[in-house]
Amino acid sequence: MKSKHKFLVAITMAGIHTSHANAQNLSSDNNRGIIQTSFPSLLVVPEARAGAMGEAGVATIPDANSGIYNAAKFAFVDKPTSFSLSYSPWLKNLSSGMSISCLSAYHHINDQYTIAASLRYLSIGNIDLTDDNGAVTGNYRPNEFAFDATIAKKYGDNFSLAATARYIRASALSSVGQNDTRSPNAFAIDASAYLKNKGALFGAAGETTYGLSIANIGTKVRYSDNGGRYFLPANLRLGAASAFSINEKNKFTVALDLNKLLVPSPSSSPNGNDLLIPSDKSVPSAIFSSFSDAPGGFSEELKEVAFNFGTEYLFNNQLALRAGYVYENPAKGIRRYLTLGAGYAYQDFTFDFAYLAANQQTSPLANTLRFTLTYNLSKN
Repeated sequence: MKSKHKFLVAITMAGIHTSHANAQNLSSDNNRGIIQTSFPSLLVVPEARAGAMGEAGVATIPDANSGIYNAAKFAFVDKPTSFSLSYSPWLKNLSSGMSISCLSAYHHINDQYTIAASLRYLSIGNIDLTDDNGAVTGNYRPNEFAFDATIAKKYGDNFSLAATARYIRASALSSVGQNDTRSPNAFAIDASAYLKNKGALFGAAGETTYGLSIANIGTKVRYSDNGGRYFLPANLRLGAASAFSINEKNKFTVALDLNKLLVPSPSSSPNGNDLLIPSDKSVPSAIFSSFSDAPGGFSEELKEVAFNFGTEYLFNNQLALRAGYVYENPAKGIRRYLTLGAGYAYQDFTFDFAYLAANQQTSPLANTLRFTLTYNLSKN
């Protein structure tokens, strides 16, 4: 495979949740309606707890990885300080060496304010460089990274807000022989909210929580000097979770998230044969119009909503068993799979594991593993 083509396939497949085709075949019938963005890997879930719960996390119990889904949850985490490291061999059935990692941390400044930061790193793996005759002339390891800084504030005992600033950068395509390419980078912000209410499902003791997050609102990205500009994967995540206790040792959580990309839908060209990705809109205009610009009207807008459903059983606050399901309409992507996982807490450490059980014949995500190690500082 030529190095340029392999890079395009790899970088697009890294964000498989939003696209399953590279830019060269976007207009094919199989890909009509797929929403294309820059840095699609920003919406990949690298950590294992919510990864095992169908990737539902906007309203679940807060932890050190809350910033991936809803940074406002940081205001209600139990421990004063925590660190978390996640790792996943991503798309190992497609490309060897591809992986995604995430290092997260937070700290309570006082009873109202919490600060947090994270570093996400995506490695595309090793790509051979070839000349016009196909001879290998070297190799290249393209990558992406994103750095976040967050501040969350608690308002009373049941409500919090948070703001996150993000810087994203990818290695230059010029390293694979493209003279007009650049190292794409972007800035983005997130805004999120979290609300807690007493009472849970079935009248059991517990609480019901609600979450809202609007993520990756930021600058458009140009991959080459002469190419078009692509929107970041701005995303609306809305959800609820109910955590309830059967008795002192047995607890359950049920969660549901709804996700929608806030970027323009592709539209047909005047000749009807090609798909056009709007790039002339401003970011605010694209966000508001994303609710009504699908060529198929309201019915197609509904297809752009993805569902994440997850459950967790916790025994003695130590052993957790999890399961979930992710559903994305076939017209908008290929994410339809079961997730399973477990977690174990020992003193100040917690280890979580997740397994993605997709169809091996149709999904390159099949058998994806995710691992997370969390360390909680029990004292200030």
